[in-house]
Amino acid sequence: MNILDRYIAKTWLRLLMLCLSGFVGLYLVIDLIEKIPRFLRAGGVASDILEYFIWKLPEMVGRTATFSILMATLLTLGVLSRDSEIIAMRSCGISLLRISLPMLTLGLAASFFLLINAELVLPHSYARTELIDRVKIKKKGDRVTFKRNNIWFRSSSKILQAHLFEPKTQTLSGVVIWNVDDSMNPISRIDADTAVYSGGRWLLNSSTNREFKNGAGYELNYVETVISDINLKVEDLQVLDSDADNLSIRTLKEYAENLRRGGYQAYRYLTLMHTKIASPFAALIMVLLGIPFALRNSRTGGIAMGIGASVGIGFAYFMFNAVMLSYGRSGVLPPFVAAWGANVLFMMGGVWMSMTVKG
Repeated sequence: MNILDRYIAKTWLRLLMLCLSGFVGLYLVIDLIEKIPRFLRAGGVASDILEYFIWKLPEMVGRTATFSILMATLLTLGVLSRDSEIIAMRSCGISLLRISLPMLTLGLAASFFLLINAELVLPHSYARTELIDRVKIKKKGDRVTFKRNNIWFRSSSKILQAHLFEPKTQTLSGVVIWNVDDSMNPISRIDADTAVYSGGRWLLNSSTNREFKNGAGYELNYVETVISDINLKVEDLQVLDSDADNLSIRTLKEYAENLRRGGYQAYRYLTLMHTKIASPFAALIMVLLGIPFALRNSRTGGIAMGIGASVGIGFAYFMFNAVMLSYGRSGVLPPFVAAWGANVLFMMGGVWMSMTVKG
């Protein structure tokens, strides 16, 4: 790496740290305003609240890094153009590709860093924040668990197992409810295709009830609809559903495969799995898109242009990506296409803009 590469890389990294710290700080302030009153009402102590937000940092970095990288790229080239340094480099015979190479390299490195953060760091940190929130601050028992292939919940003498929760329809699929005595011996078992939350109760559809006898065997009854009094709230399941966004790629893959083997649709989890891989590389896409945009406006470049352009480009990317992901989760588009569609389209836009930049 020569002096010019180090100079451009240093400028880009300095602005990236400035942008990233600003966005993380803003994210943190909004989170503090939202959660601190709730934590205090629940009786949370300062040390637990501080630990919660420390473990939340990897999530904050992951959510703000892509936009920060786009803004850092535009600001870097805007500052260089404002000071006529781009013109000086071009007059020395240095190509635009060569000028952009340090930022592209750092953008690729940032993508791999975000991928590692999403796969290795974020699942662990998210589990810690949930543990602190539910157990240490709210003093709730960790009664609900979200495993790779099912949901478990225990309420006094009842144990529920389900394969899938659909938050939009508030429906559990593949439901089994065990009623046990104090010695954990089964008294009865209910198998239901679905359970729908309505009016504060769970309605079990197409259910089969097995009443176990003291001696041996059981009495079998089929009932179309059963009302269950199990104390499971939709809010608890919605926490589990959001937890899926922070699972690792391997866990999501295994969970989706188990759902498909059980005859359930796994579009949401397959889309999330591919998104886990595609999202980090949006950092490189933002660099690739930001470079030609800044160079095309080099005469009017500067901080104002960089901030305005980054807001516009970032908003367009995240809106288009959100639409694609919604199509993937609903099964309209294949999960792979939904996860990578925005990256591919905006990469092609960046390449086209690069080809039209006048050298």
